[in-house]
Amino acid sequence: MATDSWAQAVDEQEAAAESVNVNLRCYGLLSAQSLLNKLIRSNLVNTTNQVEVLQRIQTLRFNSVKSFEELRLKPQLLQGVYGMGFNRPSKIQETALPMMLAEPPQNLIAQSQSGTGKTAAFVLAMLSHVDPNNKYPQCLCVSPTYELALQTGKVIEQMGKHYPEVKLVYAIRGNKSGMKLQEQIVIGTPGTMLDWCTKFKFIDPKKIKVFVLDEADVMIATQGHQDQSIRIQRMLPKNCQMLLFSATFEESVWNFAQRIVPDPNIIKLKREEETLDTIKQYYVLCNCKEEKFQALCNIYGAITIAQAMIFCHTRKTAGWLAGELSREGHQVALLSGEMQVEQRAAVIERFRDGKEKVLVTTNVCARGIDVEQVSVVINFDLPVDKDGNPDNETYLHRIGRTGRFGKRGLAINMVDSKMSMNILNRIQEHFNKKIEKLNTDDLDEIEKIAS
Repeated sequence: MATDSWAQAVDEQEAAAESVNVNLRCYGLLSAQSLLNKLIRSNLVNTTNQVEVLQRIQTLRFNSVKSFEELRLKPQLLQGVYGMGFNRPSKIQETALPMMLAEPPQNLIAQSQSGTGKTAAFVLAMLSHVDPNNKYPQCLCVSPTYELALQTGKVIEQMGKHYPEVKLVYAIRGNKSGMKLQEQIVIGTPGTMLDWCTKFKFIDPKKIKVFVLDEADVMIATQGHQDQSIRIQRMLPKNCQMLLFSATFEESVWNFAQRIVPDPNIIKLKREEETLDTIKQYYVLCNCKEEKFQALCNIYGAITIAQAMIFCHTRKTAGWLAGELSREGHQVALLSGEMQVEQRAAVIERFRDGKEKVLVTTNVCARGIDVEQVSVVINFDLPVDKDGNPDNETYLHRIGRTGRFGKRGLAINMVDSKMSMNILNRIQEHFNKKIEKLNTDDLDEIEKIAS
């Protein structure tokens, strides 16, 4: 049984969930302002990755830009960008924005991992192409999860702060609109977005100018999302601009991207550069979950951790670990996929506000949650797919929760069997990055990793 303090923490989380406005169209206005600075700021991850650009029309060259002024943005959008503290385009923005803002509209497939400014890039493209005088949906952005949809909406709200004529609405489960939409930008998950286009007729797909599909590699791994996304795309006009983003591009992702985006320009990164260089990676040898937990306690006893995210393979393990950490006096939040979206939102907001210092979660949280104070990510269980093979994409996105905003991050992997050691070795080979062994019984050694 969990302690009284743990039960009280759960009660507080549930009470906070009940206080969240169920009308998710308004939810973005209630969120912490700090997240709105996620990508559009001067201290994004400083990547040296080489950007490979394959342009659809070889006679039509798109030169990269070094300033936002070169893009000839609407004054209110330029004001919004600078108001977020972002002084110049990031590397991905330098290359992608001239294509996305071109006339006639250019289609784009882009590989860009978290922390490089890609969300800001496609948000700026949507805001630039909207006609605020037309009170109907003109841009659709499809995300695989509620958290990602909400995050994108927050960036739109901040960037469009000085462009109040442009409105947005969330097409997500639980947010039912009863009439034709007047908002120009719709952000949501594929199933609800499809229903709004077909069953409820809230959206006229023939009037859509820009279609964004974010996190395509997660989209195709989620039951039904791939088919739903393709069905939405087929309803759109031929002159609609198609923009697709993915952190990784396995063959299955490329096949999906080429079905969604006709005649694309392509921006691609090399595989070995996908892991962010700002993250130090370690592994700890254990024999069971109890030893993993003791190693975790030793780490907390040796170094100062602002906030941490701990990933577990199952809801059962996550619940057990959250209870054990609470018994040790830690302020713990628990997040898992069976929670209602309102409950998840409340938990995330409490963590973002610093009310809990540790977030224990399953893969539901691997993407889409950015908290500047997260300094450590711990894989209590290494990510594997349904066949027991390394899930490299999930690993990338898990550890990508740290080492953000230009800061150095720390990722620690718990290894408790020969099988999990094999998984770790294959992850090292995939990303061509050595993961160092850490002895958590040696406090001096732990202290060194934080320096």
